[in-house]
Amino acid sequence: MNNLKRYKLSSSIEDNIKLIKDIFKNDDTIKFRRFQNQYNQDIKCLIVFINGMADNYLITENIIKPITINTMECLEKSPIDYLQSQIILSSECEKTNNVLDIINSIIDGDTVLFLEGSDEVITIESKGWKTRDIQEPDVERVVRGPREGFNESIIINLSLIRRKLRTNNLKFKFMDLGEITYTKLCVCYIEGLAREDVLNNLYEQLNNIKTDGILDAKYIQEYISKEPYSVFEITYTTEKPDVAVAKLLEGRIVVIIDGTPVAITLPFLFIETFQSADDYYLNYYYASLNRILRIIGFFLTISIPAIYLSLVTYNQEMVPTPLIMSIYASRLDVPLPTVFELIGLLLVFEILREAGTRMPSYIGQALSIVGALVLGSAAVDAKFVSAPIVIVVGMSGITSLITPTLGGATIIIKIGLILLSSILGLYGYVIGMSFLLLHLLKLKSFGIPYMTNLATFTLQDLKDTGVRAPRWYMKYRPKHIAKKNPIRSSGGKNRE
Repeated sequence: MNNLKRYKLSSSIEDNIKLIKDIFKNDDTIKFRRFQNQYNQDIKCLIVFINGMADNYLITENIIKPITINTMECLEKSPIDYLQSQIILSSECEKTNNVLDIINSIIDGDTVLFLEGSDEVITIESKGWKTRDIQEPDVERVVRGPREGFNESIIINLSLIRRKLRTNNLKFKFMDLGEITYTKLCVCYIEGLAREDVLNNLYEQLNNIKTDGILDAKYIQEYISKEPYSVFEITYTTEKPDVAVAKLLEGRIVVIIDGTPVAITLPFLFIETFQSADDYYLNYYYASLNRILRIIGFFLTISIPAIYLSLVTYNQEMVPTPLIMSIYASRLDVPLPTVFELIGLLLVFEILREAGTRMPSYIGQALSIVGALVLGSAAVDAKFVSAPIVIVVGMSGITSLITPTLGGATIIIKIGLILLSSILGLYGYVIGMSFLLLHLLKLKSFGIPYMTNLATFTLQDLKDTGVRAPRWYMKYRPKHIAKKNPIRSSGGKNRE
């Protein structure tokens, strides 16, 4: 829109019509409506808006009707000021002569009022596009707790956060990104909790984004990541306002993008992958058990295939004799080596999972179940794969569903460990896990170590990691994230 600087407003409505038509050339959604005051024929007006973006009822009731029927008895020297201050019925209207601001207002769904004889206009709030209702997110469903989720409207999403954080320390900073889309995003944080260095780092990363369009939160995540080649995310995404608010209360920063029902939170720690909103709404014993199961599930899904391959191929002496004899009996007529069986069946499992995801829900679920049962049974009967391989791949696939946010990472890690184990046996598995641990220890999320709170033996730091301690024990916020105000304010009884 930099080429709009050459345009200048005129005091003639006809000239301004030509200007708008020149800017929005070949765009039939731009609507022009002329009208004038019935008592004063010199008050000639023109409104410009986009059909479908503006609310026709608001335009009629708040702009056209008041101007046409008012007697204009107290008309001042500046009619445009009189219209703005005493005639137009709108909660938000501004006077401007900047063409760029005018075009942005029209694109945003507002209405622009031109007055004959004035080289200034009034931009009037009249947004009226349809938005999706607030619903419970499909991915982050909870047993207890709030069930509302973000939708595609940035204003609605911010209101959901504001309703839960009724403090003047909650700050919203708007930015526009995308040379063509001019997508609006908002950086949210609580002043006094969020770290200034992390906030400045984020602003620097956002200002360095040079692209023609931003359509989803993932665009932002990839641009601001300082670990672009890692399989792990260094920012977190959520569809739930209560989760975003909980992150803000810990000193984190939330980024809301217009047009996507997902909020980005940062800094992000590895342990947050295994945390769920349910953990804080259920009994802490049950929540801790579920969290431990998620952690175990992650290690099982990446380890089961590699360990099985190592034991069957290289380290048979570590397997009880009856079990190894049973495994070898099931593989007597199977022509493929174990490593090819594993990789092939894992790929089939991922294909079925992807197909089930892309298909309509009523077909996708049946496709996944029937496909897995039929293909697995047929493959064993046809001697393409052995029965233990189907069990191993099935267990690995089921445990991967416990941590859906790590889906992409677990597939890559799983394949890597299988390849190492096929060459070096258990030594290859141990080497692969060592490299994985070193990689995790090396990662940082906006200057915060990725494995913070896991590489410490301080009791206070471990109270919301592998287990969820009772709320009255969690007196401190994460120390590396909320340095300014580490103590949580609480009106309840201090039991520690």
